[in-house]
Amino acid sequence: MSPKIIIAIVLLVVIVILLAGSVFTVDETEQAIVTQLGKYIKTVTEPGLHFKVPFLQSAHKFEDRVLEYDADVAKILTSDKKNLVIDNYARWRIVDPLKLYQVVRDVSGAQEKLDDIVFSEIREELARHTLTEIVSVNRAEIMKKVGQQCDSKAREYGVQVIDVRIKRADLPAEVAHSVYGRMRAEREKIAKQYRSEGEEEAVKVKATTDKEKTILLAEHYRKAEKLRGEGDAEAIKIYAEAFEQDPEFYAFVKTLETYEKSLGQDTTVVLPSDSEFFQYLSPPTK
Repeated sequence: MSPKIIIAIVLLVVIVILLAGSVFTVDETEQAIVTQLGKYIKTVTEPGLHFKVPFLQSAHKFEDRVLEYDADVAKILTSDKKNLVIDNYARWRIVDPLKLYQVVRDVSGAQEKLDDIVFSEIREELARHTLTEIVSVNRAEIMKKVGQQCDSKAREYGVQVIDVRIKRADLPAEVAHSVYGRMRAEREKIAKQYRSEGEEEAVKVKATTDKEKTILLAEHYRKAEKLRGEGDAEAIKIYAEAFEQDPEFYAFVKTLETYEKSLGQDTTVVLPSDSEFFQYLSPPTK
């Protein structure tokens, strides 16, 4: 092989190496900073092909997506002296790759700092609240405050904390049974109180209803007796007027009514033949 060919091959290899060292690509999910001998040159956020000085400049790539950090399970102490096993996670992203590179160098370093910040803030904030508040009452508000505090401290490392959440909050196994027993006893006590109050209210309602029923019945009975008295008075008045108009006919009608009430079917009555009771049953005298 001639020297010219060898020189050409060497030059071609050098050119390829120079070209390879002078270009770098940034994906849509990435961002990068360019340094020259450790000194910051620029930040690249646009995806595509970019150029740098080979050998002198270096490109450091970082994630531009939202990342998730899943912390190890840890124990914390609540304000009412209850041990609680917390399993939490955080969502975060790199907003200042230069600051992150200068302070913690890479994502692994940022994750370690984030671990310290999140655990510290969760432990400090939850220590201000009771077990009930953490588990059910103010959980969302508590975690919102923790997220804000974590974000404020994480900015020093070029990181934005978007959200911090508790996946699971359990009592330690050695105390869970006794705590659940106390909680069950408290719930049963409250249930008994509600039942007692309900029964008391039922007695009051029944007593009120019975009183109103008695009053209504007495009022209606009074009105009925009044109407019955007025009816009897009116009947007596009508009978009196009828008697005045034709006493004989009135006596005849009343006697027939008496027959109807006192003489039923197959009734035997023994009376003297000249009794006034039979005056309208006796054959007429000639």
